[in-house]
Amino acid sequence: MVRSILLRGFDQEMANKIGEHMEEHGVKFIKEFVPIKVEQIEEGTPGKLKVIAQSTDGREIIEGEYNTVLLAVGRDACTRTIGLDRVGVKINERSGKIPVSDEEQTNVPYIYAIGDVLEGKLELTPVAIQAGRLLAQRLYAGATLKCDYVNVPTTVFTPLEYGACGFSEETALEKFGEENIEVYHSYFWPLEWTVPSRDNNKCYAKIICNIQDNERVIGFHVLGPNAGEVTQGFSAAIKCGLTKAQLDNTIGIHPVCAEVCMWCHRSGGENYLEEECAN
Repeated sequence: MVRSILLRGFDQEMANKIGEHMEEHGVKFIKEFVPIKVEQIEEGTPGKLKVIAQSTDGREIIEGEYNTVLLAVGRDACTRTIGLDRVGVKINERSGKIPVSDEEQTNVPYIYAIGDVLEGKLELTPVAIQAGRLLAQRLYAGATLKCDYVNVPTTVFTPLEYGACGFSEETALEKFGEENIEVYHSYFWPLEWTVPSRDNNKCYAKIICNIQDNERVIGFHVLGPNAGEVTQGFSAAIKCGLTKAQLDNTIGIHPVCAEVCMWCHRSGGENYLEEECAN
């Protein structure tokens, strides 16, 4: 059951491809509905549960029977009862998140915040660890390096694994303008999927470049086996200012999935469907 969109905050083309892949493999999405009541019909392991759901526009009620209900409801920032109001730290009243500067400083100069309570930042443990480490170095070791909240490699462990680093296409277009963005992409067929003829043209890579900055790579997205491992490696290059020309001049390892990133085609240009990785 999906309230609005899949994988909010991630590149929506990639999110939709994940959804399509899951639907093709038997997952049914009930879109624009939210559960409002769960009733136990039968006890047991598993038992039987009746789920009553309402459409997001409030016009329709549906019911269904299931043996398992899993709620992915996210997290709240529990900041309202820890005394921040007493020292004057401002929070977002709706979300409980804390606005901070690019140095994790709150509106009270001597109070800092890191991690998932930050407004507009990624809720990832490695990000919180890095931000805390850099904050301590700035406060006590004379360092100046700030945490980079944009070029953060992350992976969504969906059945078709999704790795990403940098801007989504939507955010890149909004920030830099359509005329300054070039998108390169390609499907690929992992070698290990060719023998059983599994899911041709489902794995996909997309490279987003800033034309005005020597086609520097500002967004990296890949769907396929071990996407997280692929993304972790490329993220270091992206942090170093990787450009499309440097990608083009990099020799790929054949026949591995990451090789696709060296020969992605311009969006709207050449055919980007691939028969297989090992040809």
